[in-house]
Amino acid sequence: KHLSFLPASMYTEIQRERPDSGNILTHPDYIDGNPDLIKPKKLLNPVKASKSHQELHRELLMNHKRGLGVESKPELQRVLEHRRRNQLIRQKKEEEEAKKLQSPFEKELLKRHQRLDQLEKEQEKPEDHAPEFIKVKENLRRTSTVTGDEKAA
Repeated sequence: KHLSFLPASMYTEIQRERPDSGNILTHPDYIDGNPDLIKPKKLLNPVKASKSHQELHRELLMNHKRGLGVESKPELQRVLEHRRRNQLIRQKKEEEEAKKLQSPFEKELLKRHQRLDQLEKEQEKPEDHAPEFIKVKENLRRTSTVTGDEKAA
């Protein structure tokens, strides 16, 4: 019986006390019980009122009651991520083995292909270094032979 008279917290005790008359803040009129005044209502927070926020809050409370942390993931998600990770590792290993197990024939074909590419690049280089007037002269000869063939026809 004696404990029921004690306030639950210091905050409730402060709320019950009336402010001093020397205090700068004035006492609100609606507490006096005047029926003519409209009592203010607390505005709703739109975030807390949203359905998704309520569902998320409910889920967090349930996880807290079960002892699950916020960082832990559902079992299905953990299993799927583990499978994806293992699959990627297997694919990388298979690719590395495929590179290592190339037959001598495939290696030789690859070498020849690289040599042909190098030869083509070397052949293109001298043409690029030719003076511009030689290139223009070759273009003129081509156009003059085409026009000459057209006249003969």
